[in-house]
Amino acid sequence: MTIETPRNAGLAFRKMHGLGNDFVVIDARKGGEPVTAALARAVGDRRWGVGFDQLVALLPPSSPDVAADIGFWNSDGSEAGACGNGTRCAGRLLLDETGAQALSVRTRNGVLRVERAGALVRVNMGPPDLEWDRVPLAYPVDTRALPIEGSPAAVGMGNPHCVFVVEDAEAVDLAALGPGLEHHPLFPERTNVEFVHVIDPGTIRMRVWERGGMITQACGSGACAAAVATARAGLTGRHVRVILDGGPLEIDWRADGVWMTGPTAHVFDGVFTPEFLGEDE
Repeated sequence: MTIETPRNAGLAFRKMHGLGNDFVVIDARKGGEPVTAALARAVGDRRWGVGFDQLVALLPPSSPDVAADIGFWNSDGSEAGACGNGTRCAGRLLLDETGAQALSVRTRNGVLRVERAGALVRVNMGPPDLEWDRVPLAYPVDTRALPIEGSPAAVGMGNPHCVFVVEDAEAVDLAALGPGLEHHPLFPERTNVEFVHVIDPGTIRMRVWERGGMITQACGSGACAAAVATARAGLTGRHVRVILDGGPLEIDWRADGVWMTGPTAHVFDGVFTPEFLGEDE
């Protein structure tokens, strides 16, 4: 299921989502990497472009043990180190293309295992980063309780997360609180921000403000971070159902990493025209 670009017709892409966490996927395995910060900003604009929570690029495999390398961009043009639902969507394309039941991909967070799970797709997002300098934070603190009002936890999942446990996640004004917390000086690379309440030891409700300036329906790496944070606090077990605005993900913190399982959806295919790309000027 390679995303093909007709000759001289622009740049082909695929629109996908995982629980409403939506992606534009570009297949760059046959040529040079086409993604720039300017292109990511243009495509990410939901009025002037297509719109996405992250842009996902399939890149040529950097070693024989992976099916492809994967890069991620936010809609503000910045690069993202990890994207759980984006990895699952890209993994589904590669699984469909190869007919395999499992394969590996390489991201900035290392080599990740992707597997079919019936009609769902799961990925091992790797072990969480729990030391302050690995999240990363600006200076040494206890990552279980940061010196920020509300005492959130910090968890690295290939990207930084700030996880608040609150009485009612649905009552939190994400638009008001998210931007300031994303840019808090304790997080030198900015941070994703999750608000969580515990329903029972096996279920949590989560809402998220993603780094790059947006409220999203779901965040896979954020769900992993929230599950790790609540387990470390003794509020849940290590296998939890995380209920997001877009639906549920199953998170299982195992010895070999944090596994995430959930649905993917292929919405449509399209082509960015030379006019949009600025190639006909």
